Amino acid sequence: MKGRKNKKIARSRKSSGGSAGVPSVHWDDLKKININELCQRSLAKMNPAGGLQLPFLAQDLYVDLEKSCIRTFTHGSWVKIDHPRLELLTLVYLLNVSCDFPVQELISVRDLKDSHFFQGPHALKTRPLLNYYGQKPGAFRSAAEKLGGRAMDMADAAFELMPFPKIPLYYLLWEGDDEFDANLSILFDRSIERHLAADAIWGLINLVSDFLMKSEIEI
Repeated sequence: MKGRKNKKIARSRKSSGGSAGVPSVHWDDLKKININELCQRSLAKMNPAGGLQLPFLAQDLYVDLEKSCIRTFTHGSWVKIDHPRLELLTLVYLLNVSCDFPVQELISVRDLKDSHFFQGPHALKTRPLLNYYGQKPGAFRSAAEKLGGRAMDMADAAFELMPFPKIPLYYLLWEGDDEFDANLSILFDRSIERHLAADAIWGLINLVSDFLMKSEIEI
C-alpha cells in the first residue's frame, strides 16, 4: 500500500476533543484507518484494552483511540498525559507513516528535499545542546542512554535515537577545546521524508532535543 500524503502540522484546534492545540480532526482521521493496517505501517502493536502501543524513545505510548488521548505506563497503570506537542507529533506520525523502512543512509538537513524550510526561525536548534554538553560528552552520553540511545562509533559522542519506530535520529557531538569550538550535528535516515513533512521533522527534532536537555523523558 502506498504511504499517505504528508500533511503539514495543523496549528489550530478544530472542534472538541484532544489536548489544547491538537486538532480533533487528527483523532477523527486516525480512527478511520484499519487498525491492523495502521499497526503494520507504523510498527505499533494493538493494546489488549484497545488502541495502540507505540514505542517512543525509551518507553511506550498508549494511543487511546476511544478516549482520544495518549497515556504512559506509570505506577502500574496507563495514565493520561497532557503533552500537546508529543500528542500532535504522535498523531502526525501515525497518520503519515508509509510502508517504507529506514534505508541506513545518513543525510544532513542540507540533503533533504525540503532543506530550504530549515532556515531562519526553522533552523535546527543545536545551540542549547552545545552550550550544555559541549564540554561534557560524558553527560551527553548519559542523557542519550536514558532515552534509549544506541552508541555509534562517530564523533566524540554519537547516538542513534528512535522517537518513533521508523524515524531514527542521529546526534553527533564533538567536544570543544582551546583550539576548536564544540560542534553538534543532527543527521537523518534518507527515508524520513517518506513519513514526515518538513515542519513535522523540525518539531520532532525540537521535542527530542528538549528531552535530551532534561536528561530524561519528563512528561
